[in-house]
Amino acid sequence: MIFKKYKYPKLTLLLLMIFLAYVAFKDPSITNYLSKLGLSAGYILIFIAGMLFSFGFTAPFAVGFFIVLQPQNLYLAVLLGGLGALTSDLLIFNLIKVSFMDEFEQLKKEKTMKRLNNLANKTLENHIRLYLLYFIAGFAIASPLPDEFGVMMIAGLTKIKQSIFSIISFTLNSLGIFLIILFSH
Repeated sequence: MIFKKYKYPKLTLLLLMIFLAYVAFKDPSITNYLSKLGLSAGYILIFIAGMLFSFGFTAPFAVGFFIVLQPQNLYLAVLLGGLGALTSDLLIFNLIKVSFMDEFEQLKKEKTMKRLNNLANKTLENHIRLYLLYFIAGFAIASPLPDEFGVMMIAGLTKIKQSIFSIISFTLNSLGIFLIILFSH
């Protein structure tokens, strides 16, 4: 595989995706085509862009869609984009809960993790650790950074209910999408 030559293949791929999204959305033929789509098609694309917003390698394309489509109704666009992102985050959440929990349990038993946990227990109160965890995870979810990291932290390191996670995910993704659309006008 071509990426075996690189020391950081995932970061290289992420940078490549950012570059490709930039090139694609700077192309006037693409932006003109997207701008000429009808309202309903534009809002469907906003929902799809919301789904893309949650995944690290497709987030740059989602941002491009949010900027180029310039929806007439900002609040409807944020709602639809937030629902799209929530759909993807729930997929990630359930995948982690089903497939990764055995590894999280195993990881907790590693010496390094035990040391970090002991250090955190000695220096930070329990509720402060939890707030810090939610802050870092929330930042990852609200930003165009990969949601997988934030969702993994919440799904793997807490006992959060899916309904509560859904509210958090929708709210944070919608906020991120709102800021992108708002500042792109």
